[in-house]
Amino acid sequence: MDLVSVRTVRTPSHRDDLAFSPGDRPLGGGTWLFSEEQPGLTGLVDLTSLAWPDVERAPGTLTVAATCTIASLLRVRPDVSWRAWPLVEQCANALLASFKVWNAATVGGNVAVGLPAGAMTALLVTLDATAVIWTPDGGERRVPVERLVLGVRTLDLRHDEVIRSFEVPEAALRATTGYRRVSLSPYGRSGSLVTARWSAQEFVLVVTAATPRPVVFRFAGVPTADGLDDALTAALGSDDHWYDDPHGSPAWRRAVSTRSAHELRDEAAAGGTR
Repeated sequence: MDLVSVRTVRTPSHRDDLAFSPGDRPLGGGTWLFSEEQPGLTGLVDLTSLAWPDVERAPGTLTVAATCTIASLLRVRPDVSWRAWPLVEQCANALLASFKVWNAATVGGNVAVGLPAGAMTALLVTLDATAVIWTPDGGERRVPVERLVLGVRTLDLRHDEVIRSFEVPEAALRATTGYRRVSLSPYGRSGSLVTARWSAQEFVLVVTAATPRPVVFRFAGVPTADGLDDALTAALGSDDHWYDDPHGSPAWRRAVSTRSAHELRDEAAAGGTR
């Protein structure tokens, strides 16, 4: 839609140009920003003009730029040891978006919106990614993505800070992953998205879409069914911990997420690999 309140659009070419006035917001792909009215928005700062490389590889780390589109991420040629890579396509499909949206929507934008059904958030949290945040003083800070999203449309991010990239450890990419998505209708928004990553050393379970923010469970190995139930109850035992909107009630989200969590636990316990 037209953002009729916008008066300025700036295209910085390097970091020194990156500044935000009151009413400014960073622009990535704009697929969410242009989808609804944005009260108080008067200016856009187009991050894509900074020309960050979509993906960079270094020993032990895969770095994904915040401006990398979902389509570009899907085109990455993974190392043969990256057993977790199928999760990228699974989470991309969880967005139920057309290829046109995939070619515009950015990984960083999906995280920065802070919606419960942010599938790129689920992907990055499951892969233990760390967000690199540029601060206005010219420095940077690092925040695990699981702690970056604090709630619905709420992030550990100040107005004048920018998500520069996400650092994904190769150790997580070499692990096996699992995925379960549930919605009220075949083409509806995710009501529950439960993902997991496991290796000989650990089992990590992530609940998103059904909760206001990502909820992460870490175990030294594959837990017993009772152990998983205990962990879920301790963290999410009350319906107050579950998201409530037209895409699912708290009780329903709790039930389907619990079932998905146990399916993934069973898969890991059976030695499921790709």
